[in-house]
Amino acid sequence: MRLAAVQRVVRAVEVTPLPKAPLIVLGVINVQGQIIPVFNLRKRFSLKQREIEPSNQFIIATTRTRVVALVVDTVVGVIERLEKEILAPASILSDVEYVEGVTKFEDGIVFIHDLGGFLSLDEANQLDEALKNTQDGADHV
Repeated sequence: MRLAAVQRVVRAVEVTPLPKAPLIVLGVINVQGQIIPVFNLRKRFSLKQREIEPSNQFIIATTRTRVVALVVDTVVGVIERLEKEILAPASILSDVEYVEGVTKFEDGIVFIHDLGGFLSLDEANQLDEALKNTQDGADHV
């Protein structure tokens, strides 16, 4: 994701389940009084699932329509790239979803996630409805 979308990185806390939320949503957390849905990137990208560990982190980021938390193993740092160094995803792999761009390094590639496209319209509506029905009760960060 682009740095402009990132608000901050926080240590992982317990996630409160959110009934009737899309499968990509693990639940919610309460960050300074704001209820934030937690996205499961492993589920979205069909990766092996695992429990959230105390060493994990949440990236709190802003999409076009909401603030979200993304569970990540760890945040190593920020990488600056010129716009011309960011390639279209199709230039690397065909049929790549949820990816806004790709940049190459000597030792590999980095995918730039499209947070605005992480939820389908149906999933976004389902999440909105689930959030309407939630009450304060998530753990504080």
